[in-house]
Amino acid sequence: MNQNKGILYLVPSPIGNLNDISKRIIDTLNSVDYIFCEDTRNTQKLLNLLNIKKTTISCHEHNEKEMSFKLISFINEGKNIAYMSDAGYPAISDPGEILVKEASKNNIKVVPLSGPTASLTALIASSLDTSHFLFYGFLKSKHSERLKEIENLKTFPHTIILYEAPHRINDTLKDLYEVLGDRKITIARELSKIHEEFIYTSLKEITSLNKEYKGELVLVLEGNSLSKEETDLSIIKDKYNELIKNNVSKKDAIISLSIIYKINKNFLKKMFINE
Repeated sequence: MNQNKGILYLVPSPIGNLNDISKRIIDTLNSVDYIFCEDTRNTQKLLNLLNIKKTTISCHEHNEKEMSFKLISFINEGKNIAYMSDAGYPAISDPGEILVKEASKNNIKVVPLSGPTASLTALIASSLDTSHFLFYGFLKSKHSERLKEIENLKTFPHTIILYEAPHRINDTLKDLYEVLGDRKITIARELSKIHEEFIYTSLKEITSLNKEYKGELVLVLEGNSLSKEETDLSIIKDKYNELIKNNVSKKDAIISLSIIYKINKNFLKKMFINE
């Protein structure tokens, strides 16, 4: 590794409470030559509060590839660069991954700094299993694509962590309930801020409320403790009961479910009519 090259520092930013910023982060921001960041306006507000005067350069999801070449050029000249994304860690549902890949290709030293992250903050207060978990991040915004993603998560046996925006949250919760059936879920919002809230509920209960939310949300979802076969049957039973409650006849409900889930009608008759 060329000793004359600079260093790329990956700098997390506070997810809400500015007191979460560490002395190491402040010292690093003071020491670098430039600060590449997801949003120069947000980063500049933080720098002003910390009384740090540095040049900020915009590097977001739409120009990250292009800006990575500029960053590599600066570092090859011996400049030290910090990359800071908004509210949390770079490269975790935020830009930064491309920068790190290009730095690795060019034998540039990458130094990650520790700091606040919404996913783990939500997980440890979720009351759900923390021994094993999957951080998934944002689901697709398109309905059909989102359903496919959730379908792929259906049999995952451990806790699942998702991010979601307030304008999509109710659609996402309905899709989760439709595909996964009823499960425990904790919704965390406004983490580390004055109005921090943890909602301990279930998919069935929360979808019936159709609440309004503000700020980005973290969803901590109970994993699947059943086998695939048990899961499918549990979901089908829930759908059958919903149809009956909506005044659909047993016969029509069974026909509909057999078509949707591609299951033999006689098997469903034995399950529901002869039980």
